[in-house]
Amino acid sequence: MEQAYEATRRAFSQTLLRLAKNNRHIVAMTSDSRGSVTLNAYAEELPEQYIEMGIAEQNLVSAASGLTSFGFVPFVCSPACFLSMRSIEQVKVDVAYSATNVKLIGISAGVSYGALGMSHHSLQDFAVMRAIPNLAIIAPCDAVQTEAVTEVIAAFQGPVYVRLGRNPVSQVYAPGTDCFQWGKAVELAVGNDVTIIATGEVVQAAVTAAKQLRQQGIKARVLNMHTIKPLDNEAVLRAARETRAIITVEEHSVMGGLGGAVAEVLGQHQPCPLRIMAIADEVTPSGSQSELLAHYGLDAAGITACVTGVAREAARDRAFK
Repeated sequence: MEQAYEATRRAFSQTLLRLAKNNRHIVAMTSDSRGSVTLNAYAEELPEQYIEMGIAEQNLVSAASGLTSFGFVPFVCSPACFLSMRSIEQVKVDVAYSATNVKLIGISAGVSYGALGMSHHSLQDFAVMRAIPNLAIIAPCDAVQTEAVTEVIAAFQGPVYVRLGRNPVSQVYAPGTDCFQWGKAVELAVGNDVTIIATGEVVQAAVTAAKQLRQQGIKARVLNMHTIKPLDNEAVLRAARETRAIITVEEHSVMGGLGGAVAEVLGQHQPCPLRIMAIADEVTPSGSQSELLAHYGLDAAGITACVTGVAREAARDRAFK
């Protein structure tokens, strides 16, 4: 069967339009990013439920918080690099501290903007958002899961940050699959040698790597940790008990993201070998998203090579003991 490709931002916009047609309280808000979020159809069909704030992310978030007082459900759509940096005080105070029903949608996250360089790369959003109490963080892996996430958060009462990419990504789930349960990781591959915990758009690369590893005799468990906060601690601890090592994979800085969250759980409850695969703590170069992911070893080949080395080290340590 031919692999399907679709951008998560497009799946989000189509789902939001469908939901908003049946709920006049849903409002889409953007910061001069209607085209980037692919909300053109939404704005044309539901102009009274669409607000363009211009390049003013702080005002965007504060205004959205105010709208919740009147029963509206605002979806704040903006490039993740700006939403998570420029408006972080408003996210902290107006959204999280005030527990307003705002849905923050960070578009073109990670290195989606590629050639635009570090100013447009969003590699700190997990770290910043994780440190803010009362704020859930979700990173769907493909269009199918994005649709499910959008439906769930529209009905959820409370603040949420959802991280989406920009470019078409391969399909992990078949349409109609029950692929999202709040705070519960999804096991995509079975294995007891090592566990790969991935989030967002690198999940597909982790699944592909697991297939390649099996050909080498390494059985890798793959967990789609779509919810960064609240993290599925039990899935992490079970992996630590049942496999020899854990490798985390994310399109984020090596500091403070999924790897940091997993390390916090393991360090306090179940120490085990851990390798964090992420973007190095350096000024990121320019290039296409695929080039940058390959550069940092976050493609299937890089993950396979890393896991192979970790599995051998874990097996050697176990044999020595």
